[in-house]
Amino acid sequence: MSAQVQFSPPNFRPMTREDVDAIILIERAAYPYPWTRGNFRDCLDSGYSCWVAEQDGRVVGYSIMMAGAGEGHVLNCCVAPDWQGRGLGRLLMRRMIAGAPEYQVECLFLEVRPSNARAIALYESLGFETVGLRRHYYPADQGREDALVMRRYL
Repeated sequence: MSAQVQFSPPNFRPMTREDVDAIILIERAAYPYPWTRGNFRDCLDSGYSCWVAEQDGRVVGYSIMMAGAGEGHVLNCCVAPDWQGRGLGRLLMRRMIAGAPEYQVECLFLEVRPSNARAIALYESLGFETVGLRRHYYPADQGREDALVMRRYL
């Protein structure tokens, strides 16, 4: 069963450097091992597909995709913890999938922690399939955690 959107649709727009402060707050609240301010600035400077979701003028989610050679790599897709469970992650991913052809992307890849059952279920419902495993990919409290590699053809 898919999550129901329980709010008016967010406004999606390209991410700017001015958004990074708000994004860092979400990143730190959502992840035990968050990206740095420099990670986000590098993605913007590199011309990656970087988008934010705004609700009532507040950034509540974001997504970043790197593209090259016909492939897209979902680097980050995150929803503010107080907005999770309302379907915003699904909307962000759908927006990314819909915009991928603008970057000549024919296939999308992503990594996800095997322990993140909600994200895996979301990605599977959007047509992603598990195609591999990256050993010791993510930092974890007890060493490193593997990553499932998932793929979706457009």
